[in-house]
Amino acid sequence: MEIRTQVTEFVQDRIKALRNQNAATGLYQNIACLRANTMKFLPNFFRKAQLAKIFLCFPDPHFKARKHKARIVSTTLNSEYAFVMKSGGIVYTITDVEDLHKWMVQHFDEHPSFERVSKNEEAEDECVSIMIVETEEGKKVERNKGEKFIACFRRVANPPWPRE
Repeated sequence: MEIRTQVTEFVQDRIKALRNQNAATGLYQNIACLRANTMKFLPNFFRKAQLAKIFLCFPDPHFKARKHKARIVSTTLNSEYAFVMKSGGIVYTITDVEDLHKWMVQHFDEHPSFERVSKNEEAEDECVSIMIVETEEGKKVERNKGEKFIACFRRVANPPWPRE
């Protein structure tokens, strides 16, 4: 799910090309890109506990404090992610903006439905290495010799009820 038209079109074109290149094997049939606002419609597309992985790759940092409510990670949205995630599922985050990284870590750490994945487990996860090296934005950051900040969070099976 992507809100930006240009990005959606780019990803959809890449998917079509991969399907054509691999027509004989039938690969890449289980991938899609929809232009939609995740912040508004995520539970309309997925049922409870349907997803094993969510990737938040180089989201818009919305630098100004008054725009922080538009960030893709927040207490409310983390509850939506928890709803659609299977127990043990992982949310992968990557950004080149350290302040945004700290924001995402803080909000996932504070949410009872998620726990941080260890650095060792992150280092061994194939999805993390692909996210760092193979995404278009990741390649751009690499070319510009920028830094990438990664954090992964596992969906907890039975989170405790919040205390009042």
